[in-house]
Amino acid sequence: MAVKRLRPITPGTRFRVANTFAELTASEPEKSLTVSLKKSGGRNNQGKMTMRYIGGGHKRKYRIIDFKRDKNGVSAEVKTVEYDPNRSAFISLVEYQDGEKRYILCPHGLKVGQKIVSGTGILPELGNTLPLSEIPLGSIIHNIELAPGQGGRICRSAGSYAQLTSKDGKYVVVKLPSGETRMILATCLATVGSVSNPDHNLEVYGKAGRSRWLGRRPRTRPAAMNPVDHPMGGGEGRSKGGQPRSRTGIYSQGQKTRDTKKNSSKYILVRRKGVRNK
Repeated sequence: MAVKRLRPITPGTRFRVANTFAELTASEPEKSLTVSLKKSGGRNNQGKMTMRYIGGGHKRKYRIIDFKRDKNGVSAEVKTVEYDPNRSAFISLVEYQDGEKRYILCPHGLKVGQKIVSGTGILPELGNTLPLSEIPLGSIIHNIELAPGQGGRICRSAGSYAQLTSKDGKYVVVKLPSGETRMILATCLATVGSVSNPDHNLEVYGKAGRSRWLGRRPRTRPAAMNPVDHPMGGGEGRSKGGQPRSRTGIYSQGQKTRDTKKNSSKYILVRRKGVRNK
């Protein structure tokens, strides 16, 4: 994966840093694995706007991704590496020996023609999915389940990965990208390797219109609002507005918002790194 800086022939390309998409091998998705995707524009079923700054954007089709990787013991060949408008990572079309085709999250470094497999008793090689109990310590993994059979929930965005640090009885200890260290059942599945498109965070859109193509409307700064609209609004001239906070008054830095009575808290050994490292 690489990025390129465009020649400044227009104001929109002057600061643009774009993806080269050198890894992609197909331009059209597999039709049998796509469904229509309806936009909400931030409205609920009554037409009331419940989420601001959403609307417009290019029409998309949803690619059905196999996060469960539950076709055990059957080898699959990687057919393509494709762009997915619904996520930051690339996806791969794989074809199993029995002819079934599925989309999976493409691990970084996976090439067309390679073989992958999922299940127990297999080698922990790139793209293979197996229980956490069978993955060697120190391995880089992604698409991690939180409950057996649930499908991958953790580390699915571009370039993300977790590291398996230790094993303790029926649990394993995993260090997540946020810095959080937590226990996960050893029977849960995970895929070996990191997610593709690791340089996604280096991209620069270059102009506001590119955000509109993605369905993001302009966002109003809280300090520019009136006091009735936001806790940081109002004041004579420009004002700092106090500590940054949300529209409902929740501090955006330092305040813990996780429920202290949450059942899964007992599995978290080290909390994620906060803005102020609390």
